[in-house]
Amino acid sequence: MRARHLIFTTLLMVSACIGQATAQTRAQVQSRFFTSSDGVRLHFLEAGPPDGHVLVFVPGWTMPAWIWTPQLVAFSPRYHVIAFDPRGQGDSAAPSWGYDQDRRAHDIADLLAQLEPMPAVIVGWSLGVLDTLAYLHNEGDMRIAGLVLVDNSVGEEPAPVPVPARPRPGPLMSRPVAMHRFVASMFLDRQPAAYIDRLTAATLRTPEAAARELLSYPVPRSYWREAIYSTRKPVLYIVRPHLAAQAANLKLHRPNTETAVFGGAGHALFIDDAARFNALVASFIKSRIWP
Repeated sequence: MRARHLIFTTLLMVSACIGQATAQTRAQVQSRFFTSSDGVRLHFLEAGPPDGHVLVFVPGWTMPAWIWTPQLVAFSPRYHVIAFDPRGQGDSAAPSWGYDQDRRAHDIADLLAQLEPMPAVIVGWSLGVLDTLAYLHNEGDMRIAGLVLVDNSVGEEPAPVPVPARPRPGPLMSRPVAMHRFVASMFLDRQPAAYIDRLTAATLRTPEAAARELLSYPVPRSYWREAIYSTRKPVLYIVRPHLAAQAANLKLHRPNTETAVFGGAGHALFIDDAARFNALVASFIKSRIWP
């Protein structure tokens, strides 16, 4: 009985220490701003040792930087971690221009110019995959140590099967309702209502016209494939099953590529299965980039 009590007490102490460490890590996340080369005030979150290797997380369509909070917490004890708010998203300014792939690529270049040491690992999710590949296409890979591309097509074959539009009976949904449904649909695991509401409010900061522009970059699929094949830097491609064939072809034809398929997760798989995602990224970095 005494031994059992000792084990229970020890577990409580360990749990308290972990909780305290997590709270301290969260407290160390700093909010930063810089001005892009075309005069737009852009925002990012920063955590971890300033002299550590740099990880840059780029979110998806209309998403804020803070959606990467589990990764800020997980990686900041060892790495200099940046979560970016692209223009028109999160706490960045929302000008009436600059929502094409070239300007978004240049915004990433402007962000990387603020950071030391270089090169960095860029982790792009959804639209962030395309923004990252546009950066690679336009700027080259001198500032890149490796890429983690999450759940979007990279222009490899086969092309994703388009989802047919469903007829909508009755009146059209308002934008807030539509965005709330979109946000909730990104997760396989049900998220707390307050979290979904906060995330929806963040997406609505992106002007409606800008959100439409971001969904229609005027380049062919070959643009993205050319970008990823233009570099020999290590790539980790993490997708759900609908992109598994594309991942298999990328690994087959492109050296220095690792892939992973998440079957039990939604589009925001780094939230639904954060433990597996973080472990994969950590292993990739340690084995391929910075031993």
